[in-house]
Amino acid sequence: MAAASPFSEEDLLCPQCSEIYCVPVLLKCGHNICKVCLQKFWECKGCRECPVCRAVSVPGRPPINLALKIAADEYQVRRASGNQEICFLHNEKLKLFCQNDEQAICLVCHTSKQHKVHDCCPVEEAAQQKKAEISAMLEALRKKLRILNMTKEHWEGTKTYIQTQANQNEKVIKEEFQKLHLFLWEEENTRLKVLKQEEEIKTQVMCKKLENIKDKIETLSSTISDIETALRAKDLPFLQDYKQTKKRGKCNIQKPESIRDILINSAKHLGSLKFGIWKKMANIVKYVPITLDPNTAQSNLKFSDELTSVQYISKQLVPDNPERCTSRVCVLGATGFRSGKHSWTVEVGKSKDWYIGVARESIKRKTAVFLNPAEGFWVIGLSNGDSFWAQTSPRTKLMLKQKPERITVELDCDKGKVLFINADDLTTIHMFKERFTERIFPYVSPGLFEGGKISSPLTICPLTITVDVE
Repeated sequence: MAAASPFSEEDLLCPQCSEIYCVPVLLKCGHNICKVCLQKFWECKGCRECPVCRAVSVPGRPPINLALKIAADEYQVRRASGNQEICFLHNEKLKLFCQNDEQAICLVCHTSKQHKVHDCCPVEEAAQQKKAEISAMLEALRKKLRILNMTKEHWEGTKTYIQTQANQNEKVIKEEFQKLHLFLWEEENTRLKVLKQEEEIKTQVMCKKLENIKDKIETLSSTISDIETALRAKDLPFLQDYKQTKKRGKCNIQKPESIRDILINSAKHLGSLKFGIWKKMANIVKYVPITLDPNTAQSNLKFSDELTSVQYISKQLVPDNPERCTSRVCVLGATGFRSGKHSWTVEVGKSKDWYIGVARESIKRKTAVFLNPAEGFWVIGLSNGDSFWAQTSPRTKLMLKQKPERITVELDCDKGKVLFINADDLTTIHMFKERFTERIFPYVSPGLFEGGKISSPLTICPLTITVDVE
């Protein structure tokens, strides 16, 4: 058996960093410290104390403990190149595992000061235990990796969908502005045409007036010239032509008339020009009190360009973002309400199945829920084209005189009321009473239609736009 090292493994550990010595230096007090560890300690403390006993060291560089450095270097070499099953310190077979230091040791190590009181067990037993522990850690890591890969795939899909959304929105915005541009262009041409017509008519009037006055000027100028010639004649000839000259001098040319309203009516063309155009635009634009939010919609729903109408169609590829409702075929409004009164009218038309009303913000969107107030829904609906229900718990059948085609939802957040009214005859259909503690959102759910492929649209009715001046 090879000679054992004069230093134990414990002797080779730096008291500051607890690692094998790297360039150990010897202090005056007799303690050894890694050179780098000592320099860091002194810089941190601001004085030359020993990290172990706090004794003040003498000025100057402490000497390197060459014997200890050689032993530490040899230990590192033996550990790197030696038999992995033999103790580097005692050349004994590694048969035990120290649970405290988490390293394999020999029987001599177990009796040493460093490991004597530690919890140790046979290598085979420890390996089985630690392999099970690492296997559990590995499975947890694999699970995290699967989650990360799935999330990455989901986020890549979301990124692509964002680009698709942006392109679709850009297309709609351009189309809507094109309509506005066309309206403005047509309005501009109409107004310019009216201006041009007025200019032509008034120019023609002035041309006729000018021709008339030119004739009068020419006649009067000729008369004046003849009279001036007569005045320059001798007395007898003048008197002989006197009657004729006098008659010509009595030329009956009246004073030119004042032409009223002949100028371009600028006040008509320019006065409140923008306001007039804006007021006229009210005939081509629509305003709805709520907008549907496609980011909350189930994947089978399709919307109109301005997000005021929704219907059930074939499934679309959309990301499963946190806001999206996947447990029910529904969509929420884009704006939630905490206070005040709010109302909107939904045109249900000839749909055979639908649900409309309100829902609180915290509804479960990914798991199955019941449409009732306990789950955060205050809605009414139509089933099979003939049965109307208020989604209470249990649900209440509604007896209606006539089938409504437009239903107004009135929400009073402060008084905790949700009222449903037949917009055609203004009769009350049903009313919920509740104490709302969070934001409330409009709720719309178009049902399946014939064949389960498409449904009649549910549409938020536009309000009448008036432009008033106070």
